[in-house]
Amino acid sequence: MADAADSTPETYDAVIAGAGHNGLVCAAYLARAGLRVKVLERRERVGGAAVTEEFHPGFRNSVCAYTVSLLNPKVIADLDLHGHGLKIIERPAMNFLPVSDGAYLLTGHGRTKKEIAKFFRQDAESYEDFCTHLDRIADALRVLVLKPPPNVATGLNLTTLRELVNAASMGKQLNRLGLDGQQELLDILTLSAAEFLDRWFESEPIKALLGFDSIVGTYASPFDPGTAYVLLHHAFGEVNGKKGVWGHAVGGMGAISDAIAEAAQSHGADIETGAEISDVLIEHDRAAGVELKDGRVVRARVIAANMTLKRLYTELVAKDTLSPAFSERMEHFKYGSGTFRMNVALSGLPNFKCLPGVDPGDHHGAGIIIAPSLDYMDRAYRDARDRGWSSEPVIEMLIPSTIDPTLAPPGAHVASLFCQHVAPALPDGRSWDEARDEVANLMIATVDRYAPGFAKSVIAHQILSPLDLDRTFGLTGGDIFHGQLSLNQLFSARPALGYAAYRGPIKGLYHCGSGAHPGGGVTGAPGHNAAHAILRDLKPFSFFS
Repeated sequence: MADAADSTPETYDAVIAGAGHNGLVCAAYLARAGLRVKVLERRERVGGAAVTEEFHPGFRNSVCAYTVSLLNPKVIADLDLHGHGLKIIERPAMNFLPVSDGAYLLTGHGRTKKEIAKFFRQDAESYEDFCTHLDRIADALRVLVLKPPPNVATGLNLTTLRELVNAASMGKQLNRLGLDGQQELLDILTLSAAEFLDRWFESEPIKALLGFDSIVGTYASPFDPGTAYVLLHHAFGEVNGKKGVWGHAVGGMGAISDAIAEAAQSHGADIETGAEISDVLIEHDRAAGVELKDGRVVRARVIAANMTLKRLYTELVAKDTLSPAFSERMEHFKYGSGTFRMNVALSGLPNFKCLPGVDPGDHHGAGIIIAPSLDYMDRAYRDARDRGWSSEPVIEMLIPSTIDPTLAPPGAHVASLFCQHVAPALPDGRSWDEARDEVANLMIATVDRYAPGFAKSVIAHQILSPLDLDRTFGLTGGDIFHGQLSLNQLFSARPALGYAAYRGPIKGLYHCGSGAHPGGGVTGAPGHNAAHAILRDLKPFSFFS
């Protein structure tokens, strides 16, 4: 490692800008292929938003990203993450939706149909068909998650031919859906979640439970076009080989990042924390390295950026090296997930009015969704648009200490509160620093309405407003997906037409974060795919699986 005073630049095959989980995945694959890899991370720990931290003495939690399902099984296997200490436990129940004082919906293996039938028997019969249809679409797209989408190319050259082959391969995959399946895929890409779910179900509780996935990390109403795709995006996952299952990484989400970092280091990758990049160096129209805030220069054949692309192209890359059209696209790339995150230390488990009891139950280990109807979610969104945050917010609460006692002292618990909707930027120029405590109290009071006594059980809490998410984790606008999953920001248009194959507009500069296909979530897919693109360019005649 070079001293800050040493004028001799370090030189590598690849520099990874940002040690979030995707950057670490990219580094691990490149190092495994024999490249000299340097990872530079602004924070003092690896993992980006997938970290576990002690937020109150004796209480640890996944402070930002908070649950597991989308982490790609190929990435887990290729990098032997289980061999590097990763262990994932399934939730005892999938989701728990309090509806009223005496009614609730608790889903999971062997219980979902019976639970739905409490509200409307026909919906219980429709549920299996719904899952079959959604799984069919998800299976077709799941294959495409680890492949670059067809990239728009012009002229007649090798790049154009490669993209034509890529488009033909994607077309072949989608043809397996048949005409009816392709029509349904088109509907999912364009319809609102509400309209899509109305085709299948009558009762509000099941539509609310399923519809929650359509607004997770999305600043939108479930009645907005395109939210059906966000629902589908969350159906890609699996845990321990079981599709559609959600789980918990023992030790929190940081255990995922730590396992990936160990895999990268085992192949020789050099990871440095506390190393903030100030500029991407461009020489002869090609990325040549990076300059750090401490004045050091690290040179490399390629740079892979694991950060929001707006930050990359408006702060670290000189504007005069980009075309006006691409600069404008990056300026207008839409961010903002309407997310307010809290981590809460509890003296005991919540006692829900609809399902009383403070002894650990399956519902305490589920994803607890406070949003009893799609109309409730719609009002929350519109309220936030008007006044900055919703007076009746949408909340998903997880209590991971019910299945992972390492996170809290004996008898105590930790809870993750994933709260929506809040405006990424408050109206009238008000700062989130002024409003964060008021909104945090509202979130706790909202849970308390469903579980009286919850507020009194709170020992301490950590607040992450959209502004906190931005400045702490580099999530532009507090957007956990590195850019909204809207139709004009998906597949070949993520981040822009012509640049969907993980290669930026400057030679040698690659995108390995969630701003690239397939988008957000702790998947590892963008890192995997970017590494493949880099190796195709640097080692075109070598085999890489």
